[in-house]
Amino acid sequence: MKNIILSSIACTFLFIACNPKNKQAETINTETAKSSSELYACSMHPEITGKKGEACSKCGMELTEPVAKIPKTETKITTIVRPEAETKPVISSSFAIDEIVSSYLKLKNALIKDDSKAAANATKSIVVALNEAGTNTLDAKLKKKYNDIAADAKEHAKLIGNTVGKIDQQRAHFAMLSKDVNDLIKTFGTKQKLYQDYCPMYDEGKSGYWISEIKEIRNPYYGSEMLSCGRIEKMIQ
Repeated sequence: MKNIILSSIACTFLFIACNPKNKQAETINTETAKSSSELYACSMHPEITGKKGEACSKCGMELTEPVAKIPKTETKITTIVRPEAETKPVISSSFAIDEIVSSYLKLKNALIKDDSKAAANATKSIVVALNEAGTNTLDAKLKKKYNDIAADAKEHAKLIGNTVGKIDQQRAHFAMLSKDVNDLIKTFGTKQKLYQDYCPMYDEGKSGYWISEIKEIRNPYYGSEMLSCGRIEKMIQ
C-alpha cells in the first residue's frame, strides 16, 4: 500500500514538472510557425524579403526588418443596371404605303411631261390610297403619326387636282406633297427601290426634293425646260 501511494505521488510530481515544458514547447512551436509565415527584409535592401535570419542575396546581411502586411481589401461587385433600350413600334405586315408611293410616282411623271391634266388626275388615286391604307392594324402612336402626315398630303394632293392648267402652282404643292411622302417612307418603310432627288434651282434650293423610281434625273419642277437639272441625294429602301 505504501509503495502504491509513493508511486502516485511520484507520478503527480512528474506530471507537474513536465506540464510547463509542454506549454513552453507549444509556445515555441507557435512562435516558430508565426515567424516562418512572416516576411522580413534586409535593412539595406528592403526589396529583398524572406524568412527571418536568412541572408540578403545582395549584401549577405541577415533579414531582420519585418515586412508590414497589407490588409486584404474586400472586393465589392457592383451590378450596373442599364435602362432598357427604347422599344420601336412594330408595324403590322398588313399595312403598307406602296400604293401611295405608286400613285405619287404617277403624279411626278406627269409633271415631268408638263402634263397638268394628267397630274390632276393622278392626285385622285393618291387620296384614295391615303384613305385606304389600313391604319387599324397600327398602334396608337403610329396611327396618329400616319394620320398627321396623311392629312397634310391629302390637302396638297387636292390642291394639285383643283389647279388644272396652272402647272406652276401644281409644282409648288408637289414640293410639299413630296415632303409628306418622304416622311411616310422614313416612318413606315417601303419594298420599292427609290431615290431621293434634289434640284438646287427650284425655290432657291429650299424645297426642290422629290422621290423617283429611276436612277436617271428627270426633273418634275421644270419638265422639258430643264429636264436633267438636279442630282441624287440618296437611295431609299
